[in-house]
Amino acid sequence: MSKSGSPLLRKIVIFFLLTFLTSLHAGNWLNLKGTHFIVFFKENKEFAKEVLRKAEYYYRRIALDLGYERYSNFWLWDKRVKIFIYPNHSLFVKSTHQPVWSKGMADYQKKAIVSFYGSKKFLTTILPHEITHLIFRDYVGFKSNIPLWIDEGIAQWEEEGKREFVKKIMKILLYKGKLISLKELTEIDIRSINDEEKVHIYYLEAVSLIDFIMKRFGAVKFVEFCRELRDGSPFLDALKVFYPQIDNPLTKLQDEWIKYIER
Repeated sequence: MSKSGSPLLRKIVIFFLLTFLTSLHAGNWLNLKGTHFIVFFKENKEFAKEVLRKAEYYYRRIALDLGYERYSNFWLWDKRVKIFIYPNHSLFVKSTHQPVWSKGMADYQKKAIVSFYGSKKFLTTILPHEITHLIFRDYVGFKSNIPLWIDEGIAQWEEEGKREFVKKIMKILLYKGKLISLKELTEIDIRSINDEEKVHIYYLEAVSLIDFIMKRFGAVKFVEFCRELRDGSPFLDALKVFYPQIDNPLTKLQDEWIKYIER
C-alpha cells in the first residue's frame, strides 16, 4: 500500500476524523485557560483544574529535561494545546471511537489531547507521554526520518516512575539474553510486529536508551542530535554528535548502553 493508502481507507479515516471533531464541538463545553493549555470539560471542574495544573507542570519539566526550554514559547495564546475531558469513559469511547481499554488519545497535528473524568492513568502516564510527543514533534517536525524508538523512548521517559521501573527490568532482560540489538531496534517498524513480548521489550529498550543518552551526554547534546535529525541528517550521521571520532557510532552506542545496564 502506498503512503497515501487506498481511496476507501482515506474515506474511512476522514469519516472518523470528522465524526471525532464534530463530537468535540457538539454540546456546551466549559473551559479553563492556562499559559500553554486550554482544558475543555462538561462537568467535574476540580478534575479539570488538576488536569490543567499537571499539564503546565509537565510542560515546564519536559521542556527543561529535553533541553528545549529556550524553544518553549510555541504554545501560547491561540496556539495553546487543547485538552478535552469527557464526563465518563463510555462517552469518551463512543465519541472518539477508541478501543474500550483506551484511557486517552492525542491528535498531534491539531494539538489536541482527549481523556475522561477520573482517569488516574491519564494524569500520571498518558498526559506527560502525549505532551512529550507534542513538544518533540514541534521541534523536529513530522517529516523527519527519525527512528520510532527515539520518539517513543522520550515520551515514556517522561512518564512518572517509568525510568526507575525500566532500570530493574533491563538487567533481567540482559541476563536472559532477550535484548533486541540497537541495529534491529532502529530498522524495524514495531507497529507491524505481532509478537507481544518483542513489542514490550522494544518499548522498554527505547526508554533505557534515552535514559542512558541523557545521563551520558546531557540535554544540550541531545538537542544537537535532534537538530541534526530535523535538518535531514541520516540517523548514523546524527549519532556523530555523540561520537565524532568513531567510525561506527551505532556499535559504540550499544556497547556503552550495555555497560550502563550492567552497572
